[in-house]
Amino acid sequence: QVQLVESGGGLVQAGGSLRLSCAASGRTFSYYAMGWFRQAPGKEREFVAAISWTGGSTDYADSVKGRFTIFRDNAKNTVYLQMGSLKPEDTAVYYCAKGAYRGTSISERGYAYWGQGTQVTVSS
Repeated sequence: QVQLVESGGGLVQAGGSLRLSCAASGRTFSYYAMGWFRQAPGKEREFVAAISWTGGSTDYADSVKGRFTIFRDNAKNTVYLQMGSLKPEDTAVYYCAKGAYRGTSISERGYAYWGQGTQVTVSS
């Protein structure tokens, strides 16, 4: 059973930065894409960023392009989301997900395992 544990969330002022981490259990981390999604209060969960199994390909939601960076360390079974120039509308619970495929996916259907989420709150 794969376990994904997110960390790094918290309260930050608008314009600030945070780095989220997601540590995965198991031996197959490096074989699959990883993604980050978020869910704001009263809204559906939405795609944020994804990275392919080698890290050679990434995808971002338009709302975070140029501000967020996804990267992975396969030796540490960890994927990261570096968030900068944060805005109040970035406030959400952020979820890490392990892909069902090697390539990136912007759809939740492309992911087989999910973490419990970490809260990010951006104050204005």
